Amino acid sequence: MHAGNIYASLVAWLLAKASGGEVVLRIEDLDRERSKQRFIDQVQRDYETLGLTWDRGPYFQHDRDDAYAEAFESLRAQGLLYECFCTRADLHAASAPHRGEKLVYPGTCRNLTDEQRREKRLVRKPAIRLRVPDERMGLDDLVQGRYVQELADECGDFIVRRSDGEFAYQLAVVVDDAAQGVNCIARGVDLLCSTPQQLYLQQLLGYPHPRYAHVPLLVAREGRRLSKRDRDAALDTLLATYKTPAGVIGHIAGVTGLAETDEPATPEDLLKTFDPLRLKTCFSDNVQIFWR
Repeated sequence: MHAGNIYASLVAWLLAKASGGEVVLRIEDLDRERSKQRFIDQVQRDYETLGLTWDRGPYFQHDRDDAYAEAFESLRAQGLLYECFCTRADLHAASAPHRGEKLVYPGTCRNLTDEQRREKRLVRKPAIRLRVPDERMGLDDLVQGRYVQELADECGDFIVRRSDGEFAYQLAVVVDDAAQGVNCIARGVDLLCSTPQQLYLQQLLGYPHPRYAHVPLLVAREGRRLSKRDRDAALDTLLATYKTPAGVIGHIAGVTGLAETDEPATPEDLLKTFDPLRLKTCFSDNVQIFWR
């Protein structure tokens, strides 16, 4: 884990505990090749070390294909799915990025004839896209405030099953959130632009809408977002620098405004003075926070 992961996880933990809720741990391992057991074990050890314990889980995605397939067939029965044969290069050439580095699909394969689809299947296995209407979808984010997206112009038809047959992230997390009773989600603001897609899926599948809190990104001074490559923000380096898990949590809380100082603090310490309503006034004007 790095500081950005810890920050979003800390906000999620505080939101859940402040409202008398439970923390759910889900291991999102749709990518079977990259999801190694040693990584899964390390993530759980990291959370335990930092005191960011969970009440339910861990849940996994690798054994949830039947649930995803049921939702997929519900969308198919509504006549909303179609085959897409576009490559990533095709998409980058035909589209432009929007907020969150999001490419909007231009509808290239939406109205192919049956004959055109048969010919393209001979060359490439298709992904499956979900048609979106020319409608607005919005939410009142706990941090960012009101956010509205034009589904057709700012989102575009999106993939619910990949060309390799695996179900897409957007569909899987929506199905899992509903099945696991997740009603509040805290994550980075870079995922805000994906939320209307998930709201639309929830609507189509008859699921409730969770609350969302999209927190600012932690970035390096030059504006580069933190990642596992930033060793100075990696958990092992943070522990070496700030000496204890409480030192790490306290420093991150101080940098991000969750606490007035960066003195050592446990999640339980921060919970005593945490006010969910303060998140909006503290962060709503910030897309990013410089890490130091």
